Amino acid sequence: MKRRTAAALTLAVSVVLTSPLPALAHSSGSGSYATKTPYAPQQDIRRYEQAPRGFVPVFTETVARHGSRAATSSEDGDLILALWNEAKSEDALTRDGIRFGGETQALLDAMAGSGYGNLSGRGKREIQDTAARMQQRLPGLFSRIAEDGERIDVVSSGKDRAVDSGNIFAAALTENDPALKPLIGPARTDPDLLYFHKSAGGAEYRDYIENDERLSATLRKITDQPATHRAARNVLRKIFKPEFADRISAGEFASIGTDVEAAQAVYALYSIAPTMSDEGDWNMRRYIAPRDAAWFAYLSDAEDFYEKGPGFTGSDITYRMANVLLDDFFAKIDDKRAGTGDLGAELRFTHAEEIIPLAALMKLPGSTQQVSQTRPYTYEDNPWRGSSVAPMAANIQWDLFRKGSRYLVRMLYNEKQTAFKQGCAPVSRGSYFYDVDELKRCFGRTAS
Repeated sequence: MKRRTAAALTLAVSVVLTSPLPALAHSSGSGSYATKTPYAPQQDIRRYEQAPRGFVPVFTETVARHGSRAATSSEDGDLILALWNEAKSEDALTRDGIRFGGETQALLDAMAGSGYGNLSGRGKREIQDTAARMQQRLPGLFSRIAEDGERIDVVSSGKDRAVDSGNIFAAALTENDPALKPLIGPARTDPDLLYFHKSAGGAEYRDYIENDERLSATLRKITDQPATHRAARNVLRKIFKPEFADRISAGEFASIGTDVEAAQAVYALYSIAPTMSDEGDWNMRRYIAPRDAAWFAYLSDAEDFYEKGPGFTGSDITYRMANVLLDDFFAKIDDKRAGTGDLGAELRFTHAEEIIPLAALMKLPGSTQQVSQTRPYTYEDNPWRGSSVAPMAANIQWDLFRKGSRYLVRMLYNEKQTAFKQGCAPVSRGSYFYDVDELKRCFGRTAS
């Protein structure tokens, strides 16, 4: 989560609240890691709908977020430890707070050991296991790929954690079936396709993030609520004695961080700890109550919702640029149908900044509902959650099936068979299989 500066929070006072924000319906904390949530497949591999009679898999393609990783920097740990050291010098730590410093430093050391931003042990296993399940779902496809000598293409954004995810996925495929090894070419990078928010195609989007006053005002309005300061105070009082926590809230240590910034730093450590479970036995939950974790997860989700997801009613600025990736999905299907390509599988590895807009563009479950400026995003009346839209290792997979000259597509979203958006007609009522030309019609692509 990007930390709001003290100055930005002060500016929020000048924002006219046209309508009060509803109270947050808190969860038990089970979904309180937002987009840092470690990956888990969403459907039992034995419970997928069988392809219609006579159809066999001939191609698969996927786009996946990298696996669980270390934090991208030590910024949050550095901030909260600076306050912790000041409190320690004044004997202003609680019993849990005394323990907090050592546990936080150990977590930071573990992340530095993995490399900030790099895959953790858990992240590597997430990718390996996803590859193994893909093969289990499509054994006939991978056997045919090996027999026919078709290529398996691996492409990533070029960022280390995405490159590593692609290489680990490919290695897992070959470990399970060594005959695939010579068919997997050197991994390639394509930032225009898989890091589009920072490419030339994302220029208009970046202008929106940097300069749109409606966006900045809405996020200030959501963040600078009494509920946020209450949650921050609750978090700080778990670590610091009340008098010291009150001094943080009063702005005495603003050069280090405000009360909200300090609490968000604790939440950031709490939310990243599960992704580092292979590197240590962390218990950051003792420093933040479930209700407060849920609130800070909401603030993180709100930022992602407006900056990457469905966003404001009538605007597609946050997800229009994902068309380059959706176009590539259709292009690979067209190549296969036309017989102009020799690919058996296309494997893409990217980031939450690409998965979230693609989910909104495709209107995947949980990513269909936009909000007005006067009625902002809340957990109570909007299903969007970072933990389900783009957890670590999130993935969208299309499997192509053929019978004669007819081709069908099945979609899996985080390995759960998923219907395409409203208006796309499956081959039969309740089915998860769609005719390719019907999908092209539905998504405004030219039918063959």
